[in-house]
Order: sequence, then C-alpha cells, then structure tokens
Amino acid sequence: MRDLGVGFRYLLKGQRWVARHGRQYGFGLLPGLITLVLYAGALVALALWGEDLVGWATPFADDWSSPWLGLFRGFLTAVLFALGLLLSVVTFTAVTLLIGQPFYENLSEKVDRDVSPDGHAPESGLPLWRELWISARDSLRIVVRAALWGVLLFGCGFIPVVGQTVVPVIGFFVTGFFLAEELTAVALQRRSVELRDRLALLRSRKTLVWGFGTPLAVSFLVPFVAVFLMPGAVAGATLMARDLLGEEIDEDGDGGEAGDRAATTFPQPPSGSPAPGR
Repeated sequence: MRDLGVGFRYLLKGQRWVARHGRQYGFGLLPGLITLVLYAGALVALALWGEDLVGWATPFADDWSSPWLGLFRGFLTAVLFALGLLLSVVTFTAVTLLIGQPFYENLSEKVDRDVSPDGHAPESGLPLWRELWISARDSLRIVVRAALWGVLLFGCGFIPVVGQTVVPVIGFFVTGFFLAEELTAVALQRRSVELRDRLALLRSRKTLVWGFGTPLAVSFLVPFVAVFLMPGAVAGATLMARDLLGEEIDEDGDGGEAGDRAATTFPQPPSGSPAPGR
C-alpha cells in the first residue's frame, strides 16, 4: 500500500516542477486548451441533438404510447450523454498528448535532465512524424481497451447496490490506470519501450500507478481542471517512469522537500520488465 502514497507524491512533485518552470507550464497549457474547446463543442452538440439522434436510431418505438416512449428515449439520451462524457474523460489525455506531442516531449526531456544526476535525457532519435504515428497508434489501442472496460462497467452498473457503489470506484481505478499509461508513454517512448512492455511494467506496480492516476482521473471530472493539471501530470509521469525503470532520481533537481536525500535510487524492476533504454 506504500506505493499508493508514492504515486500520489509523484503527481504532486510534477505539479511543483512546472510551478517552478513557468515557461514550460505556459507552453504545456496550449494543447489542453485546444482539446478542451474541441471536446466542449462535441458535448454541447450531443446535449442539443442527442435526443434527435436517439429518435433516429429507435424508429421501432415511434408507435409506443405515452409515457413509455418518452421514458425509453429519455433514458437512452441520458445514457448516450453519459457514455460521451466517460469517453471524453478517457480520451482527453490521449488527444491532448497527440496534439501537444512536441510540447510534452520537450517538457519531459527537461524533467529528465533536471532530475538526472548526470543531466542526461534519453532521446528516441526518431523524426517527429514517426513519433506522432507511434503515439497515435498506441493511443488508439489504449482507447479501445478503455472503451471495452467502459462498456463492461456500464453493464455492471445495472446490478443493484453493487452497480451504484463498487462499480464507480472500480471505474476510477481503471480510468486512472489508463491515464497513467498515456502520460508515462511520453517518457517511455523516448526510451523505446513498446506498448506491451509498458503495460507489463505498469501492471508490475499497479498500486503505484493507481496512486498517481486515480486522483488525476477524479480531478479530471471537474471542468477545466484537466487543462491546468496536464503539464504537471506529464512532469510527474516522467518521474514515475524513472522509478519504474529503476533510474536514479536527484531529489534536489525535482524540488524535493528539505530533509530528503540528495539522490534516491529505486529498486530495479521485476524480472521480465523492460530495462531502461530498451
């Protein structure tokens, strides 16, 4: 359970890092603002025309008597909007990272240099178009996985009591895991760690990942919060990626609290996990 607290501290350290590097924070806000405008427009359109879409998709119910027609289509409209909102939360990070790939790559590299004892930051050596392609491909795979989980949890939501208590909690943990994967991918892709190996690495320390991603998933439900937390989330995920790979972290570099050791060396990842720079 200690890893839960460690993961949450990485989230806070990331926010502290960007607070001390105002220029990086300012550039990091731009992709989130662009994505927010796009998603807000899509959700407003869904709210305005969702009922018409449901009516078009359910012509078999046109002859139903009142109040059953209104209740049925009203329920489906609410479900459609809820699914759209869930999908927006799950995909917001992926789309923002894709739009802001150059910004977040630069931010992550600066975090690596800042906390590395030798000032070194791993580089992929790939052209920008190749990095964008890999990021888009992997993000799509993660979104598909997250969508499958969303459908499963949505179905479980109809189970009495459990669906209204346990399922939402599980949903936040699942969303938090996928958010952490998307954010750590910025640093791990520069180290040539493939998606399958990234997932295995994250699963090897799920409580660390949940401690980082779950509070972030909860905070992302608040309008506009995601935009302002994204730069710090990328910075914190870079620190967590170094931990997962057993790379040394200079606590003085990432703004560690007084009394912390000047450098902390984390244990090597479990057997079977990818090594740094793979």
